[in-house]
Amino acid sequence: MNSSKKNIASNLRFLRNRHGWSQEQVAEKIGVTRQAVAKWENGDTLPDILNCEALADLYDVSLNDLVRHDPDSEGMPIPPKDKHLFGVVTLGERGQVVLPKKARDILNLESGDQMVVLGDTNPVTPGLALIDSKTFLRMTGQAVESLFKGKGEH
Repeated sequence: MNSSKKNIASNLRFLRNRHGWSQEQVAEKIGVTRQAVAKWENGDTLPDILNCEALADLYDVSLNDLVRHDPDSEGMPIPPKDKHLFGVVTLGERGQVVLPKKARDILNLESGDQMVVLGDTNPVTPGLALIDSKTFLRMTGQAVESLFKGKGEH
């Protein structure tokens, strides 16, 4: 229970600061007193389940992460709901990348699945992103379906 209390307090402090809100503003948004928010953030008391749910919704995090995410052991702060940081991968000689097992498991990825590779060449924000081809086609309204012709199921 003490680790959960510590996690909740730490997560609540981090989330409030990340949003730039005062304890008073958080209290107003979920209908409690500023003192209650202060006690939760100090680890003096725990919010009840309804307040935990309201806080998770307010901060757009999962209820499970709000209660269980341990920023010390994870080495990073609580993530937004449904967002993950799976780790670092190394680019192989021919450009191959092995996706971490946790990523494959959570996203139900299997050998042969098609992914779309997106890129950002802005010098300030360069990077690549992968998205499931079916999801990409659904999002783009089939506008780029020709990319997948002859490449298997889409």
